[in-house]
Amino acid sequence: MMNRNSRPFKRCVVALGVVVASLSPVFAFAQNAIEAVTGSLQGGGEVLRVELSKPLVAVPAGFAIQAPARIALDLPGATNALGRSLVEVNQGNLKSVNVVEAGERSRLVLNLKQPTSYKAEVQGRLLLIMLDPVASASAAAQSAAPLFAENANSETLALRDVDFRRGPDGAGRIVVSLANSQVGVDLRPQGKGLVVDFLRTSLPEGLRRKLDVADFGTPVQTVTTSQQGERVRMHIDAVGEWEHNAYQSDSQFVVEVRQKKIDLNKLTQGPGFSGEKLSLNFQNIEVRSLLQVIADFTNFNIVTSDTVTGSLTLRLKDVPWDQALQIVMDAKGLGMRKSGTVLWIAPKDEIDARTKKDYEAALAIQKLEPLKTQAYQLNYAKAADMVTQLTTSSGSGGGSATRFLSERGSAISEPRTNQLFVTDTPTKLEEVKQLLASLDVPVRQVLIEARIVEARDTFGRSLGVRLGAADLRANRGGDGGYGIGGNNRVAFGTSYGNAVASSGAGGTTNAQGNFVNLPAGLSNTPSFGNFALSIFNSAANRFLTLELSAMEADGKGRVVSSPRLITADQTKAVIEQGTEYPYAVTAPNGATTIAFKKAVLKLEVTPQITPEGNIILDLDVNKDSRGETTVQGVAIDTKHIKTQVLVENGGTVVIGGIFEMEETNQENKIPFLGDVPVMGNLFKNRTKESSKREMLVFITPKMIADRSAMR
Repeated sequence: MMNRNSRPFKRCVVALGVVVASLSPVFAFAQNAIEAVTGSLQGGGEVLRVELSKPLVAVPAGFAIQAPARIALDLPGATNALGRSLVEVNQGNLKSVNVVEAGERSRLVLNLKQPTSYKAEVQGRLLLIMLDPVASASAAAQSAAPLFAENANSETLALRDVDFRRGPDGAGRIVVSLANSQVGVDLRPQGKGLVVDFLRTSLPEGLRRKLDVADFGTPVQTVTTSQQGERVRMHIDAVGEWEHNAYQSDSQFVVEVRQKKIDLNKLTQGPGFSGEKLSLNFQNIEVRSLLQVIADFTNFNIVTSDTVTGSLTLRLKDVPWDQALQIVMDAKGLGMRKSGTVLWIAPKDEIDARTKKDYEAALAIQKLEPLKTQAYQLNYAKAADMVTQLTTSSGSGGGSATRFLSERGSAISEPRTNQLFVTDTPTKLEEVKQLLASLDVPVRQVLIEARIVEARDTFGRSLGVRLGAADLRANRGGDGGYGIGGNNRVAFGTSYGNAVASSGAGGTTNAQGNFVNLPAGLSNTPSFGNFALSIFNSAANRFLTLELSAMEADGKGRVVSSPRLITADQTKAVIEQGTEYPYAVTAPNGATTIAFKKAVLKLEVTPQITPEGNIILDLDVNKDSRGETTVQGVAIDTKHIKTQVLVENGGTVVIGGIFEMEETNQENKIPFLGDVPVMGNLFKNRTKESSKREMLVFITPKMIADRSAMR
């Protein structure tokens, strides 16, 4: 385990989370003891007097925490001789002092009302801890806040690179490669952005540019770098509500700007980082000592491997402590294993090797562990199916899935009682028990109801006429026809035979013949109404007949089909009803066989219940009917819908519909005569037909919670 007094800490200033004062070597005489602790007010500040049995040779190391406001100092080799662990002070900013003895040291914890800085002095057997006044401390902090790091270079050095990246949490990361780790940095907010000055630094021509990074989707919009005398100035423009932190690892300086969290009570600053904020400033500090500083701040016990070596220059500003630890480990290629409040830190290769050995040891123990057999009674799942899932190895998509049981494990089923017998190690048997508790559950069922509504609306109107004439004089011994001069006569008839008979040349005149035969008529309604008129002479041997016919038909119809079925979750179900019609099929050998065509109402559905309680339906709906009869057989009129829909439990959705509309306007007439105004209506007929057909399919799924709902 790391020694808390191992190596000197050269420079450490901690703010907004922890302040680590000078951590110089601390040595005390053996068997020292804390005999008295008293507080007093001097010059507007508080002074804590700690009296020891032997003098200290150096000022003890300590650190401060902002929330809650505390200052802690470690006195190595000292014991608590006060007889109590709490000393009430209640003077000014100092509330009380805790004296905690742990191992070979004692820790003084000063409980403050507000955070402040302090100074410590050793005067013989007295340790004086002087707290700065709160007002002056906050003013000093404000005046010193913009300065990120002091400059330690005597010459002007050039920046190496300026880059921008998008962090995994959507933060904009400006990464600057410095000439060395001694470059001074001044970071401060200005307007709606940040200004960063790199002291005694020059900027190469290739880096004097403006980076437009708005497309990265971070609060940062532009990064402008320019030369300002003996310093390089960087303007970082951002939008929205944002916050920033900065850190330096050796010669790499990073500023992170991220969107401010809505919940201001949470200190989470990045993906997986939720520790308190801290700022650190170290020059060439040993990694082991730096880890100990973080351990003192977090109250975690850090065990560092002997192979962790090296030094690091680190500057952090307003960074969560767990992110600071990750930065240190990434910079030195370290890894971490956590067990309770103990962190073991070592090179990644060493941790990987240790983890591998642990797994190999566990596998070896598993191979030697005695086997046991246990019976499991299954209620809903089939034991034979469970055997397949436990013992079968499968692979898909280029990968493979090993079987659930171990290499020595086996399982058998007993179908009669639906029991499962598993032989394996006790650990694996417990895993099987937990698995069966998840799998052996009743499958939820779904009631699916479909409504297929077909509506028909027909309308027809037709007007027609029949016009005829007859001349019976020649048939009754008189002269037929009409004289045209020179003993010439002309005879008319509704047909050639009637014309000959009317002239007296022979034959019988048909009095019911028509010149115009265009009666009313609709395609689906053969009957109609008519009105007839006959004009004849007194001898009743000459006739002129007129018949007017009219027809109007209006029809409405509706067919509702409602198939319904119940099925288990993710299980296909089919229901159908209809007729099979035979038709002849010629086989390849020339023989004729009989096959059948289905004209059915069919509902095929596969439901899937989502975690939110909705239902996904894979639907295939058919509504067939008999069509016309052809030479080859009966035709089938088909209406078919196949789709996938998401429906809420108990909701109704229209998954599809078909609308057909057919309109017909027809006019039959005798040429020329039918075009005569007014009188032309006696030589033609008109027909108008309109037909509308519409089909809608409604689906209503409902999860079944109990058996009563099934009824």
